[in-house]
Amino acid sequence: MKKILAATLAAALGTTALPALAQSAGDWTVGLGLGVVAPKSNNGLLAGQPTTIDNDVRPTITFEYFVRDNIGIELLAATPFEHTATVTGVGTVSTKHLPPTLSVNYHFANDSKFTPFVGAGINYTTFFEESSALGTVSLSDSVGLALHAGLDVAISDKGSLRADLRWIDINSDAYLNGAFIGEAEIDPIVFGLSYIHNF
Repeated sequence: MKKILAATLAAALGTTALPALAQSAGDWTVGLGLGVVAPKSNNGLLAGQPTTIDNDVRPTITFEYFVRDNIGIELLAATPFEHTATVTGVGTVSTKHLPPTLSVNYHFANDSKFTPFVGAGINYTTFFEESSALGTVSLSDSVGLALHAGLDVAISDKGSLRADLRWIDINSDAYLNGAFIGEAEIDPIVFGLSYIHNF
């Protein structure tokens, strides 16, 4: 995914110069793309054993409304992500989750086609369809901080390509057959690549 993001930005650098997209109070955007949820290494101890959680990629959609010039409130949504947690020497746990994230973003307006932005907000992650050969597993929902940064590259007067990164604080209490077995420390980096349309 990192190579894809780099290639996209490199291609955008070679395009004909375009004016920066206007980002005025009252404007709104819709973004369609892909997101890769990449949990951090060392995802805590479950049943007393080290645990690792794999990556997943899914379609994403964003909605952003500009409450002031260059300041937008953005909602990130996605189709359900699926992950498998491997508990060393014990077994695996599979789950799906939805991680809607609400952020306030500041877009750095300038006279070029490149518009960087930074943001911060809150994430709510709900887990469902947990399964494991070990028994009945359940994972608690999570609420945590989300940080956001990215770059929009204008490709028309209404459209841009976006590459962005998020860090999200996601932790979940894990239960096996009703007994607490530890906290899954997920804390992923989310890589995003999308098309943004300005209305």
